Amino acid sequence: MHGELVVVDDVPGEFAERVIEAFHSRPHDGFSLALSGGDLARRSYERLADDAGNQIDWWKVDVYWGDERCVPLDDDASNYKLGRESLLERVGAVNANYPMRCDEGPDPYQLRLGELGRVDVIHLGMGPDGHTASLFPGSPALDADPGRLVVMNDDPTGNNPHTRMTLTFAGIARARLALVTVAGEAKRGALARALPPVPHHRSAQRSSAASGGSTLRSRKGLASRTPSSGWPTIRGASVAKRSISWAARP
Repeated sequence: MHGELVVVDDVPGEFAERVIEAFHSRPHDGFSLALSGGDLARRSYERLADDAGNQIDWWKVDVYWGDERCVPLDDDASNYKLGRESLLERVGAVNANYPMRCDEGPDPYQLRLGELGRVDVIHLGMGPDGHTASLFPGSPALDADPGRLVVMNDDPTGNNPHTRMTLTFAGIARARLALVTVAGEAKRGALARALPPVPHHRSAQRSSAASGGSTLRSRKGLASRTPSSGWPTIRGASVAKRSISWAARP
């Protein structure tokens, strides 16, 4: 399958369009969507709620999360709260939603995802340090056993507070489509490090990869290099073996 790096002016709008397309091309009657966190995710979910209209039958949608801070679900730092306010409350109702609950540990979520099999869309962001989900540089979760889909994890630098529950690379690899949204000058360096180098003046090109996915990047603060064939790294931890594909289109 092919991955893409797509540079756009309107990341939330592109995100909404991709999710709507994925819903209409789903292989089964139901549809599974895993949410992320952060300001760009909030804007993307608000846009999805606005743009989907009657294009998505939300009663067919099961909502999951890709990672969560170990805080109460009504805490402002909770990804569940962000998803509830920006999407769930705006669309009225979904078939089911499955928050990550740190007090239960990762095993119940592991079993649930194992029973699901594939997730139709997993949404991911990227931190200034290059982390996605809660897979922090140098953290134990980067070396999780391939059979583990969900683990607990901490940022060894302490820059990202709270213990987290997170999908592993193997968990992310369960996605039929992984959408990574990145915007802002603060993320420029992290995105540039995640992409293999190509000649400076090549704006985009397509390459083959092992797992379908798209990285949606805002034009503002655009990194100076775009990908060729190959795989992203998170500070030396290769994503190639287990999950996300990145490439580009003109």
